Amino acid sequence: MPPPRKSRSTRGRHLSIIPSRRRCGLCGKRDRLTQTECCQQWICDDAHTYELFSYARNSCYHNHGRFTLCGFHYHERHRGEWKTCEPCRRAFATELHVYFGTNEHTFERLENLPAYEPTLCSVCQRCIRLGEDSYGTRAGRHIC
Repeated sequence: MPPPRKSRSTRGRHLSIIPSRRRCGLCGKRDRLTQTECCQQWICDDAHTYELFSYARNSCYHNHGRFTLCGFHYHERHRGEWKTCEPCRRAFATELHVYFGTNEHTFERLENLPAYEPTLCSVCQRCIRLGEDSYGTRAGRHIC
C-alpha cells in the first residue's frame, strides 16, 4: 500500500509529494524519467548529461541507445524482435553481439549465447574484451 498523500503549501500553491512508482530500469532512480523509444522502458531522462566524444558512461539513456542490441535494432529500423534479428547478428563480431545483448545497459538479455574465441592482442597475446577494453586495429589485427 502506498504511503499517504501529503501536500505542502508553497506561495499559495499546493504541491503533492507522492513518491513515483516508476524507476529507471537500469539504475533505479525515480527522478526525471522518460520512456525509451525502442522498448518503452522507463529510464533516466539524462541524455543531456552526455558530453560528445567523452566516452563517458554516465547517461542511462545514452548507454541504452548506444550500447545495446535493442537500441541498435531500433535506430537501424530493423523489423521484428531484436533478439532474433539476423541483420543485427551480422552487424557485429560474435563477441560484440553477445556484449551488446547482455551488458548492464540492456533491459532484457540474450539467451542461448553463441560460443566465440576470445580476441587476443596481435602483439602481446593479452585477451581484449571488445565491448569494454580500449584497443586499436592495424591491418585487420587487434592491438591493445
